[in-house]
Amino acid sequence: MRLKEWKKNYKYRINLHKCYFDTGYGITAYFKYFIFVFGGLSFQQNISLKYTIYVMLVYALFCYFFGWAWYRFGWYTAQIEVGNQFNLFVKEMRKVYKP
Repeated sequence: MRLKEWKKNYKYRINLHKCYFDTGYGITAYFKYFIFVFGGLSFQQNISLKYTIYVMLVYALFCYFFGWAWYRFGWYTAQIEVGNQFNLFVKEMRKVYKP
């Protein structure tokens, strides 16, 4: 299949959106502990469960949009390049094929 055909495919689109969310979640994973503490404190102080659910939903939306921005503004490319600086195979290939 060509790339244009894949972009019309629902499997591609679902995985693209999953990738956005997973990337945002991976980068902001430490925030989930704050939500956990907030949820525990809300039960102790008799705060409604809906506030904790709202915080979780806002966090999920933040993860998605943060992951989208990560790809959209080139941070992913920079992340890969940082990894390439320490990859022995890439170092050897750059010595062999100098641009």
